[in-house]
Amino acid sequence: MKIGVPKEIKEQENRVSVTPSAAYQLIKRGHEVLVETQAGAGSGFPDADYEAVGATLIHDHAAVFEQAGMIVKVKEPLPTEYSLLRRGQLLFTYLHLAANRTLTEALLDSGVTALAYETIEVNHRLPLLEPMSEIAGRMSVLVGGYFLAKHAGGSGTLLGGVPGVLPGRVVVLGGGVAGINAARMATGLGADVTILEVDVERMRFLDITIHTAHTLYSNESHLMELLPNVDLLIGAVLVPGARAPKLISREMLRRMRPGSMLVDIAVDQGGCAETTRPTTHHDPVYIEEGVTHYCVANMPGAYARTATQALINVTHRYIELLADHGLQEACQKQRALIGGINVMNGQLHNEAVAKAHQMNFVPLTDEL
Repeated sequence: MKIGVPKEIKEQENRVSVTPSAAYQLIKRGHEVLVETQAGAGSGFPDADYEAVGATLIHDHAAVFEQAGMIVKVKEPLPTEYSLLRRGQLLFTYLHLAANRTLTEALLDSGVTALAYETIEVNHRLPLLEPMSEIAGRMSVLVGGYFLAKHAGGSGTLLGGVPGVLPGRVVVLGGGVAGINAARMATGLGADVTILEVDVERMRFLDITIHTAHTLYSNESHLMELLPNVDLLIGAVLVPGARAPKLISREMLRRMRPGSMLVDIAVDQGGCAETTRPTTHHDPVYIEEGVTHYCVANMPGAYARTATQALINVTHRYIELLADHGLQEACQKQRALIGGINVMNGQLHNEAVAKAHQMNFVPLTDEL
């Protein structure tokens, strides 16, 4: 199979979907890997590294799509790429369709078979999303702490405090992968951390593994009680494949102190705050109701080399499976891939996405 690795064109997205070492393994298995020039440069993988393992360098973005039977990306296609997709082609990437009706319609119109990393589920886990959630969770505390600095527009609160001064207060909405990583970073800095969660068993796990963090059952009343004293609020909620629930209203934000901070990790799925709108690494924050919002839609892209290596660690086996066997046989060998199929042959096969956009949902047939 010809596997296309285009350069990401999303603003300040420096990750790449296939590393030279992964390309080598694919070529060794008899596949042709077409890499757009400079695709890996932002992650520290120059063109020469791809050439050295036998990949074919392509100088034209559109040509990668034209020649490849499977396109492997990091982020969703942007509008200028919609027309490059075609029927019979596989697209394997993060899609987050529940927050993007325009992209959903474009994929349906193209006839492409689109598989989303974030909806492949194994034993109630999302293994292809977890590494990016880990990075985003850890990042949330780093960027939150930075923008709490007075010169950055914040309240001037140091999350860890100092002897004689109480530490900053951090509230994490959601105790999943992103939430637990955020909590670990924040407790490591010495902050006062509370994790809101609805799953009682998960709270027991959090209580055992992060001894210095508090757990609290997640409901609006408890959140309202916490908000007046919160310095950093981290939204880390996830409903697989679906839009993030809007847990934070504008009215609730007004209870927070001026100069406090909201980091919405769930922005890819529409965000968990009423005031959330996507930002970029170039212009990452804005202020609503006196609260600084950090809502960068590709947070892990800031640490592109680490994120790229973490991503390929979990995606490579699925890429190899699809390349070796094609979609149908690959799904028979690894049934988790079926959950990744969001769009195929002009039909929408993800129920959560269909519900988000009030579109027609078509269950997959038993053939897969």
